[in-house]
Amino acid sequence: MTRGLISSGGPFEARGGYSRAVVVGDQCWVSGTTDAGPDGESRHPGDAAAQTRAAFEVAARALDEAGFSLADVVRTRTYITDAADADAVVGAHGELFHDIRPAATMVVVARLIRDSLLVEVEVDARKG
Repeated sequence: MTRGLISSGGPFEARGGYSRAVVVGDQCWVSGTTDAGPDGESRHPGDAAAQTRAAFEVAARALDEAGFSLADVVRTRTYITDAADADAVVGAHGELFHDIRPAATMVVVARLIRDSLLVEVEVDARKG
């Protein structure tokens, strides 16, 4: 099977040896995605819901480039740094996935790579 690599052009991909997304056959896996700007800091500091929406927008662009859509998403993983943000993040997730209803996991973590980042998401998709 052919393996396709999708790059966002982000500064860590080449150095870290990873891709924004990997496609094999009818499946696509999108790496951990935040709302970080070119400087690595959040574009929506202090707003977990906005960070969630923006991170899923980045993931959706990677899916689109790979020939997938949000409708193909079968699993999401969301990492948050503060349990108090869970309701806002769940709401933002629900805005996008209300009718798609993928399997979903949310985990509270100690921190992400930058203190301004409150949310990171991963997306798995499959056609069919």
